[in-house]
Amino acid sequence: MGRLVHFEVHVDDMDRAKKFYGEIFGWKFEDWSEYAGMPYFGAVTGDESQPGINGALMKRQGPPPVAGQPMNGYSCTLGVEDYDAKEKLILEFGGQVAVPKYALPGMAWQGYYLDTEGNVFGIHQPDENAK
Repeated sequence: MGRLVHFEVHVDDMDRAKKFYGEIFGWKFEDWSEYAGMPYFGAVTGDESQPGINGALMKRQGPPPVAGQPMNGYSCTLGVEDYDAKEKLILEFGGQVAVPKYALPGMAWQGYYLDTEGNVFGIHQPDENAK
């Protein structure tokens, strides 16, 4: 089936990345470094009663993406309840706008950001009145 069951965000500064995702999205982290043989923190992204997946932050194994380079990996999108409030937090904690907020007409608000590690991620607020 190919269903997405896990994600990994490659990071240069583990503490900075944990603070970024923890403060903005409320993720909790479990140290799985012993199992992975490198700095690796499991990311619990929400309550098991809600749809979604968990993943991990892992120590980047090479140079970070270069600005303006095509994406070299996966972009994960996170569901949010209040797009504007979440964007404010992203910017306050060092994130940057990659693609500004736009409407998916009749469905949702969408946009993309760079995290503190140079990775692209999206946020998505369902809203059938988006236009």
